[in-house]
Formats: sequence, C-alpha cells, structure tokens
Amino acid sequence: MSNSAKVWIIIGIVLVVLALLLIPTWISTHNKDVGLRNLAAGKQDECKMVFDETWKIISQKAQVADQYKDAFQESFAAIMEGRYGNARGGSMMSWIHEQNPNFDASMYKSIQASIEAQRHKYTEAQKMLRDIKVQHDDLRTRFPTSLFCSNDELKVTIVTSLKTKEVYKAGEENDIDIFDKEK
Repeated sequence: MSNSAKVWIIIGIVLVVLALLLIPTWISTHNKDVGLRNLAAGKQDECKMVFDETWKIISQKAQVADQYKDAFQESFAAIMEGRYGNARGGSMMSWIHEQNPNFDASMYKSIQASIEAQRHKYTEAQKMLRDIKVQHDDLRTRFPTSLFCSNDELKVTIVTSLKTKEVYKAGEENDIDIFDKEK
C-alpha cells in the first residue's frame, strides 16, 4: 500500500471519528434550541393568559365593589329617610344613639389583595420567560454549541410600564411621593 493511500485512509478514519463525535452534539444542540423556542412560546402565551386573568379579576371585583357602594348609598338614604324624615326635631341625636348600617370596606381590601397577588403571579411568569431567553442566548452564543445552533435570537416580550422605561433611560428614580401631593 502506498503512502498516499495510507494518508487517505487516516484522513478518512479521522473524518469518520469527528462525524461520530459531532453528529450527537449537533442533534443535542438542535433539540435544545427547539425545546427552548417551544418553551418560550408557551411561556409567552402563559404571560398573556395571566395578564388577561389579572385584568378580569380586578375589573370584575371593582365592579362588585362599585355596585355594593351604590346599593349601600341607596339603602342607607332610604333607611335614614324612613326613620327620621322631617317629622321629629332632635332626630340627629337619636341617630347617634341608634345602631346604623356600616359600610364594609372588606371588598376594597379584597381588590387590593387581588391586585398584589395577580401582579406577583404575572411578574413570576415574566421572570421565567426571561430566564428561558437567557438560556437560549447562552446556547446560541457560547462555544461549542454556537457552531451547531442557528444565530436567530429568541424574541420575547417583557411587559413593563412607561415609568420604568423612563427611569432606566434616565438612570435615576426620584419620585418617592407615592401619593403625588405636589402635583
């Protein structure tokens, strides 16, 4: 056997060994890429569902509280008119001594608790979506998986407020008056 034939056989063996090593890596990287893309799409849909659920819960609870407030005002006015009307003098003193209906603020507390809980749930879903993007960015930019992965960036939507965007653009946040009494 000639020397050039031996060289070609050695080159062939090296290429086969490289292929046997690289094909499983390519398959694994490809599957991880597809898995992260599918997971991100699913998590993005989950974020939309949580946002929608948040809006509906808060909106409907607020409607119930508003309806309760209106009904309380109507019934309280009717009770007071029926008790005292304009017939007796000194009715104000009688009113102070009697047991009268009390406005129940627990519905407003319930709305406040729902807002906080739903916002937390939404933030957690958004954090998970961001974590998936970070994993995908690592997969497509780190060596050696970057050799086997497409360089297409995974697009995700992280929802924040205009206020947050402005604060990060300016690099400072000075609005500490939560009730904004100065304006």
